Amino acid sequence: MAANNSQGRSFGLFLTGLTTACAGIAVMPGGLGVALLIVGLVILVASFAMFIKIKPLEGKPALGAQPAVMKLVGSALSAGGWIVALFGLHLTSSVGGRMAFAIIGLAISLVGVVVILPSACNKNAIWKA
Repeated sequence: MAANNSQGRSFGLFLTGLTTACAGIAVMPGGLGVALLIVGLVILVASFAMFIKIKPLEGKPALGAQPAVMKLVGSALSAGGWIVALFGLHLTSSVGGRMAFAIIGLAISLVGVVVILPSACNKNAIWKA
């Protein structure tokens, strides 16, 4: 996750702020919820500032440019499979039909995640240099 201490502190602060903001949203109608949300958002802004501050210190990335279209296709297939599964719930009321839509949606998502995205990311992999 973090390559050095600065990145680790920034990431830890980010997780703390995100957790605090989510806790604030969970108890939002009360005064404590609003206070937690504001504190969480302030912590998130501080962590983003730390991330931006250490960004120039990272250096050049090891990987070259990867094909954006294949990444988009893989991501679209992943999301599209879940959309098929969700819309299948509304299209049919039978258990067998819903199960078929769920399996078809899962298969579409798996093709995106297991086939398309790895092939897109391995085009310029570091071990192929």
